[in-house]
Amino acid sequence: MSIMPLEKSNINNILIRATNWVGDAVMTLPALEAVRENFPSASITVLARPWVAPVFENHPAVNDLLIYRKHEALIKNLSEIRRLIHVIRANRYDLAILFQNAFEAALLAYLGGVKSRIGFDSDGRGFLLTHGINRTKEIFAVHQVEYYLSILKAAGLKAESRNPVLHVAERDVVEAENLLKLNGISQNDFLLGLSPGAIFGNAKRWPAERFAKIGDMAAGKWNAKVIIMGSKKEKEIGTSMTGLMRHKPVDFCGTTSLGEAMGIIGRCNMFVTNDSGLMHIAAALGVPTLAIFGSTDHGRI
Repeated sequence: MSIMPLEKSNINNILIRATNWVGDAVMTLPALEAVRENFPSASITVLARPWVAPVFENHPAVNDLLIYRKHEALIKNLSEIRRLIHVIRANRYDLAILFQNAFEAALLAYLGGVKSRIGFDSDGRGFLLTHGINRTKEIFAVHQVEYYLSILKAAGLKAESRNPVLHVAERDVVEAENLLKLNGISQNDFLLGLSPGAIFGNAKRWPAERFAKIGDMAAGKWNAKVIIMGSKKEKEIGTSMTGLMRHKPVDFCGTTSLGEAMGIIGRCNMFVTNDSGLMHIAAALGVPTLAIFGSTDHGRI
């Protein structure tokens, strides 16, 4: 799977295209750290969608964030793509590392005039890459962290295995404490976080009533304060769970930014969750986490 090694001496300005899902973004963090170790003096910019930007904005390996805001209207979306190409050209990046597999990611780097462009050659984008990597069957069997590290290894870069580590912005830590305090939760309380939602529906979701039972058990036996975490799309599940519980939880579903959610989850003493982006957030924050898997191969993520 190796390709022509990069000439590292001429690389001073790097663009990294982030993945679009929160969980995947967290699992790229070891590769991001490896990029910094290979290029300690380079400027690193992460191109990310708004909802995953908090994963990167306070990371010590990142110098700058470039936000990609897609629009439903075609004209507005084309205008945003044109803006990004202009910014990428103006910044004169020496290297683009594409953790996202989409054709569009390679096209932006190509039209933006990035000199070296590394990524998997899937989705018909191989001709847009200077260092296209063949995605073999073996690569699909490894953990997602190793999947992203393999991109760097194929280009002859050092990329040691390690666990993802999140860095939460201080303002989000402070805001999280304020939100907890407003809801009657102090720093001395045992805090149990529950995340009953998950993308792709019921195949990845343990029933909400079972999460409710865990919450009631923790509140009854440990005098725990219980919070429910999730996105706006999971608001209905949070409301349902609240109605099922004898000890009323604090339902944060759809009420926080991702950064604030990271701050709140980081305060938890334990986190019980489905296979979701918040599962990866909790694990990367070092919170003791119990994850319940449905249809997904737990060995890969």
